[in-house]
Amino acid sequence: MHVLVAGATGYLGRFLCAEYARRGHHVTALVRNTARAEGLADLLLKAEATRPDTLCGVMDGVDLVVSSLGITRQADGVGYWDVDYQANLNLLREAEAAGVKRFAYVHVLQAEAMAGVPLVDAKAAFVTALQASDMPATVIAPSGYFSDMSEILSMARAGRVWLFGDGTQRLNPIHGADLAAAIADATDAGRGWVEIGGPDVMTQNQIARAAFAALGKQPRITYLPDALRRTTLAVLPILPRRASGPARFFLTALGLDMVAPRFGTRRLADHFASLAAEAPCQEKGSRT
Repeated sequence: MHVLVAGATGYLGRFLCAEYARRGHHVTALVRNTARAEGLADLLLKAEATRPDTLCGVMDGVDLVVSSLGITRQADGVGYWDVDYQANLNLLREAEAAGVKRFAYVHVLQAEAMAGVPLVDAKAAFVTALQASDMPATVIAPSGYFSDMSEILSMARAGRVWLFGDGTQRLNPIHGADLAAAIADATDAGRGWVEIGGPDVMTQNQIARAAFAALGKQPRITYLPDALRRTTLAVLPILPRRASGPARFFLTALGLDMVAPRFGTRRLADHFASLAAEAPCQEKGSRT
């Protein structure tokens, strides 16, 4: 099978390329910068999904498109509707024209509960377009990435973790390698929708304590009133979108339980322990 991965140089995209290659598939990575993608796939194709003219012919002979394409922080003059929606729509239209057999897209868990958040709205709009297409589709809704949890470790390293409310909201984030395997399982089985989380369901409190434990420090956790989170969310829309976009997503998600069916073997405590041995600048990861 010939698999094309969009968003291939991001956190999840690299694991997707490796997983499909491990399963014996021919993998093409669609990238903007080939220098960042050396050795990533059998074939590197340079294109910009925001520009449909650069996509002509890139999906010839492709059986499956897997897109983890999206942005968390808006930059370079493009926003969520340019990338999470329109760029993915450009990919879908090219896939339809090329006769691709299936299109898989990485969405977000609890999207309905986060309606009104620009990043989520753009993703949800693309999912609507994908499901309206005649193209067989797989939509993956993960609970969260280990790379996002690294922010907790950074706070713990600085000496204190700040949480909103009482820290009892639950989540089970997943390692990129485990998520890539679950996605490949879902596309192999032809599933239409799959929600995926990691093996450990933890409260925000437990995640913070796991971060301190990895660093060998006594926990120092400060609880901020949840009303402050809600007030901040009310103010954010009037701020520049580059700053407000990621904050609106993460602050909204912090107020929800983000628990999906468990998958994988990699545990967050082990991930924290691995990162704790590295330089602080290596802790932060990118989702896409």
